[in-house]
Amino acid sequence: MKKLTALIATLCSLVIVFPIFYSISASFFSYADFTSIPARLLPSVPTLENYARAFKESNLERFLANSLLTASLGTALRMAISIISAYTFSFFTFKGRDTLFVLIVATMLLPSDALLLANYTTIRALRLTDSYLGIISTLLLAPTHIFMLRQYFKTVSSEYREAAILEGCGDIRFLTTLLIPISKAVVITLAIHSFSTIFNDYLWPLLVTNKESMRTVQVGLTMLGFSENLDYGPQFAAITLLITPILIAFVAMHKPIQTSVSTRFAGR
Repeated sequence: MKKLTALIATLCSLVIVFPIFYSISASFFSYADFTSIPARLLPSVPTLENYARAFKESNLERFLANSLLTASLGTALRMAISIISAYTFSFFTFKGRDTLFVLIVATMLLPSDALLLANYTTIRALRLTDSYLGIISTLLLAPTHIFMLRQYFKTVSSEYREAAILEGCGDIRFLTTLLIPISKAVVITLAIHSFSTIFNDYLWPLLVTNKESMRTVQVGLTMLGFSENLDYGPQFAAITLLITPILIAFVAMHKPIQTSVSTRFAGR
């Protein structure tokens, strides 16, 4: 049974990893490698020309900068709003608290596409089109993040907060020095999810940006146009640059998440 489980896990891993591997490999292909028969998995002679052309023949560096800026700023604001909201719903008692929480969670049932017109009309009325705030504004409230953080915060006894307050520790200090470190695993996981979601968003940035200088990399990637003559190399180079920040974030945060989770369970 263990061997079968290991085999299934290995096959699933290969299915997930193969597209990433091929994208990286194809970014070093020459034109002849794309048209060779049989198809190649590795370049015959690795070349960096595709990366040079991707930057030279498009505004790729600007697109990448826009995506990194919006993803970083959006993630920071989104996590701040989610953490403060979850803390409020977990440790404060006020009239209508549970009803308000249910209403926020219920918005998870609304398809995002159904809100596109209303969101676009609002952003245009506020004159936030072609701006970084306009790109990230509709992504700042994350009901899923609030729900998951609240459920995690509820596992922390309120006696810790009461003891902290008796010792003269305010809510902000209790949140930043005790609650967030305890919940580091879920906070980091949600932060990575937020970063990848905002970084990979395509439809909304396409709607609210008209200037090429404000395009994100997902939108800019479709403007490269090299595939028209089967010259896919620059596109794969751009895709590799696109997935690199996500891979770096995952590799950098994998060990802290694993350590935090194992420590939390060991302490129970």
